[in-house]
Amino acid sequence: MSQIFDWVFAQYQDTPTFIVILEMIGVVFGILSVWYAKRENILVFPTGIISTGIFVYILWVFGLLGDMLINAYYFSMSIIGWYFWTRKVDDDHFIPITRTNKQEKKWSVLLFVGAVFFVFLVYSFFDKFNSWTAYVDTLTTAIFFVGMWLMAKKKLENWTYWIIGDIITVPLYLYKGLIFTSLQYLLFTIIAIYGYMAWKKNLNKSPLTLLK
Repeated sequence: MSQIFDWVFAQYQDTPTFIVILEMIGVVFGILSVWYAKRENILVFPTGIISTGIFVYILWVFGLLGDMLINAYYFSMSIIGWYFWTRKVDDDHFIPITRTNKQEKKWSVLLFVGAVFFVFLVYSFFDKFNSWTAYVDTLTTAIFFVGMWLMAKKKLENWTYWIIGDIITVPLYLYKGLIFTSLQYLLFTIIAIYGYMAWKKNLNKSPLTLLK
C-alpha cells in the first residue's frame, strides 16, 4: 500500500503544492456534482461551478487547452442548466427528464463537429499539437460538449456521452500525471452508469422537488 502512495505522490514531485491542493478540492466538488446529477438534484450546478472554475486554471497550467475550454463551457452551461432545471411545467412540478428528439440529435451532431473544429483551431493557434494527448483531448472535449448541453436540457442521453468520454479520459490524465483527476474520472464513469439507470427510471416524470 505504501508503495502505491509513494508512486502516486511521486507524480507530483515537480508540481507546486497549491496546485495539488486545488486539484483535490476540484475533484471533491466534481464528484459531488456528478453524484447530485445522478440524483436529479439542483446542487449539481453550484458544485459543478466550483469544480470547473478550479480546473480551468489547473488545465491552463498543464497545457490541456481542450479540457480547459470544456471546463469553461461547463461553467457557463451550469448557469444555463441551473435556470432550465428550475423552470416549472405547472405550479408544483419541474421540467422532467426526457429523451432527445430528432432535432436535438441533429444539433448534437453539429455541436460535436463544431467543437472538434473549434478545439483544433485553438490547439493549432497555440502550436500545441505536439503530443498524441492533444488529439485525444480534442475528441473528448467534443464528446463532453454534447454531454453537458444535453444534461443542461435534462436529456437522458447525456449520460451516454459522459460514460464514453470518461472512459477515454481516465488513461489520458493518468499519462499526464494527474493521478487524482484520473481516479475522479474513473469514479465519474461508475456514477454515470448508475446515473443513466436512475434517470431512465424517472423518464418523463416531473419532479416535485429538486433537492433530494
